[in-house]
Amino acid sequence: MTKQILILNGPNLNLLGKRQPEIYGHDTLEDVVANCSVLAEELGLTVTAAQSNHEGDIIDQIHSARDTAAGIIINPAAFTHTSVAILDALNAFDGIVLEVHISNVHKRESFRHQSYVSLRADGVIAGFGVEGYTLALRRMASVLT
Repeated sequence: MTKQILILNGPNLNLLGKRQPEIYGHDTLEDVVANCSVLAEELGLTVTAAQSNHEGDIIDQIHSARDTAAGIIINPAAFTHTSVAILDALNAFDGIVLEVHISNVHKRESFRHQSYVSLRADGVIAGFGVEGYTLALRRMASVLT
C-alpha cells in the first residue's frame, strides 16, 4: 500500500505563475501538483493537494491528514510568519512535516525571516523555486521507507 502525502499550499499560491513571476517563476500550482503526482508514483507514494487563502481551511486540511497522510509538504506562504494556529495544528499531526518556500525567504524582507511552521517542520526547503516541492517529495520518500 502506498503512503499518502498531503501537499498543502497557503494564500495567493493559487496565483502561482501569474503573480510576481520574477520571484515565483512561471509554473502554475497545477504544474507543481502534476509534477509531484508523476514523481510520487515513481517513488511509491500518492499525493493529494489542497490550496486555500483561508487559515481555517488549512487547519482543517491538517486535521484531516491526521487520519490519512504519512506526511505533509506545506508551503504556508504568508501564514508562515503569522499563524500560531497552523503551528498548533501541525503539532497535532504525527507524521513527517516538510516546509517549502519557492523563494529564498532569508533574502527578502526581514519579517519573512521568522517562521512559526519551522518550529514543527522536520525540514525546510527554500529558494529552489518550484523544484523545492519535488525535492521535498524525494526527502519524504527517503524518510518514510
